[in-house]
Amino acid sequence: MSAVAVIGGAGYKGCVLVPKLLAQGHEVVVFDLLLFGTEGLPEGDDRLEIIEGDIRDVDAYRAAVEGADAVINLACISNDPSFELDPSLSRKINFEAFEPIVKATVDAGVPLYIYASTSSVYGVSDAPEVTEDHPLVPVSDYNRFKGMTEPLLLKYRSDTFTPVIIRPATVCGYSPRTRLDLTVNILTNHAVNKGAITVFGGAQKRPNVHIDDITDLYVDLLHRWPAELIAGQTFNAGYENFTVRALADQVKSVVEDEFPELAPIDIVTTPSDDMRSYHVSSKKILDVLGWEPQRSIEDAVRDLCVAFREGRLPDSFDDDKYFNVRTTKQLVPQ
Repeated sequence: MSAVAVIGGAGYKGCVLVPKLLAQGHEVVVFDLLLFGTEGLPEGDDRLEIIEGDIRDVDAYRAAVEGADAVINLACISNDPSFELDPSLSRKINFEAFEPIVKATVDAGVPLYIYASTSSVYGVSDAPEVTEDHPLVPVSDYNRFKGMTEPLLLKYRSDTFTPVIIRPATVCGYSPRTRLDLTVNILTNHAVNKGAITVFGGAQKRPNVHIDDITDLYVDLLHRWPAELIAGQTFNAGYENFTVRALADQVKSVVEDEFPELAPIDIVTTPSDDMRSYHVSSKKILDVLGWEPQRSIEDAVRDLCVAFREGRLPDSFDDDKYFNVRTTKQLVPQ
């Protein structure tokens, strides 16, 4: 693989993924709405082309992926609050635009399509291990439409088109375009900058994955495994499953180690109406591809602590760029 198109490549994961692709020698096209700008992407590399575009514009999308050896699709209105700002608009972007761009990818002759779905498609489950065959029980339109797009992609599988679906756990850790609206990142921000952690609920089980692990997986899918191992496959990709309260305990421990002057950090529990809870199994991807995460939740928290200490995450509660729902409001007609 030499040329890679990263759709939604200027976001949280894209700003970690793109430098890795460049370091591997790939030419990279980023196709993105650029709601968050380009400041998280590398500058001055002739092998990187950044195109401001909307996946609803199929002609612009097709032109962007023409000549690519692979597409990595990270694009969507991400998380429930952002989706709910304008459900009609979100449906158009997350669902209605999806099959037309898949067809455009096939028509452009791109042989490999890596789709970043989400483990939240499982919604709520008491199963001890939620595998890829588990029924999807979405609790919101965001994860319902994510689940509905998956079969639309797989029906285009052929000898010349290899689609693969990854259902990542909740991503955590530092990025040049960090999100502070994700569980581990939220808890760390509160611990470092408020000296206390608020846990909403606490008993919900949540799988997480370090941002470097999930982006390494996307890079590896380009060349590490033959097409016959990944074609038409769906893989969960996560680290260990913890309750939200257990995550808070880990954050408290790491932050008190990194910032001893903040100890003791209090953990306050309040009720929550967010009932998503599931224990995701990543055994299939280990058995089939031999892939497993190399970094822990503690590693992600420590990376964030270093970024806070070095001043790379200023105004962490007030700057809209850290929170998808605030920035996504730009798309909603007033």
